[in-house]
Amino acid sequence: MQRQISFAQNEFAGKKRTTRREKFLADMEIVVPWSRLVALIEPHYPKGVRGRPPMGIERMLRIYFLQQWYGLADELLEETIYDSQAMRGFTGVDLSVESVPDATTLLKFRHLLETHNLTVRILEEVNAHLSEGRLLLREGTIVDATIIAAPSSTKNKERKRDPEMHQTKKGNAWHFGMKAHIGVDTQSGLVHTVSGTAANVADIAQTHELLHGEEKHVFADAGYTGVEKREELAAKAEKVKWYVAMKRGKRKAMAEGALKEASEAFEKAKAQVRALVEHPFHILKNLFKHRKTRYRGLSKNTAQLHTLFALVNLVIAKRELLAQARA
Repeated sequence: MQRQISFAQNEFAGKKRTTRREKFLADMEIVVPWSRLVALIEPHYPKGVRGRPPMGIERMLRIYFLQQWYGLADELLEETIYDSQAMRGFTGVDLSVESVPDATTLLKFRHLLETHNLTVRILEEVNAHLSEGRLLLREGTIVDATIIAAPSSTKNKERKRDPEMHQTKKGNAWHFGMKAHIGVDTQSGLVHTVSGTAANVADIAQTHELLHGEEKHVFADAGYTGVEKREELAAKAEKVKWYVAMKRGKRKAMAEGALKEASEAFEKAKAQVRALVEHPFHILKNLFKHRKTRYRGLSKNTAQLHTLFALVNLVIAKRELLAQARA
């Protein structure tokens, strides 16, 4: 995005210290495939034949990504951009000649992405970009899921909880919300498939949605025991070799000896591969602060998850993408 630097931006650029936000946004400026994503959205974007001319696609996309990276509501995002020179520089907003797009404009842009299923396409386009850079391979998949909490309060207009969210028990604690199911590449740790369900849906029931069909092996934790026998996987994973963790009780019940030692070593090797799936969840929940659902209903939240995991992939592959850009 070509921009002319204002006096305020020039003064800000002359400061002695670079903040973490500036550093992160400068990296994202390079690694995000802006032109590909703009081309993806353009056929569905208003042409401005009547009424006020629409805001530029790339600017709206940048503002939308800021919302995902920093976990901000529409109104708070608008105020934060006014407060942050780093964000204004990233979005190309010069307050001397224009205003920050308001919360309603962002809301309409997000609805456009949801209506045309473009968040799924954003993940696909980012993964295509990574595949072209030889960063995303397709020989193996790790499947897993995490719970995203939803508000359990009934202090709202309908006086009830979100009917599409459900509660589930994990360990000794009950959780109310949804599940984010992902399929992760065993070589790079990049997310290639995302699925969203209510929290009470078993992990194993979504396995067929998480495989792309080209993998030769799949890794999963003990919650997926018996997955290879499920009917919906018969055609999609016909030649797949499954590496499912042995249940802890079964391991403890084994007699001491060489067989148990060999089994423990094999389980440790499988766990080391499965550990890759935790990195996307760490970025999602700790870096992007997405620990609770922002909207009501599964469709809107699942759409957001596709965008979030596309951005997660760019963070994971950031070092390689920056090296390729500078080569």
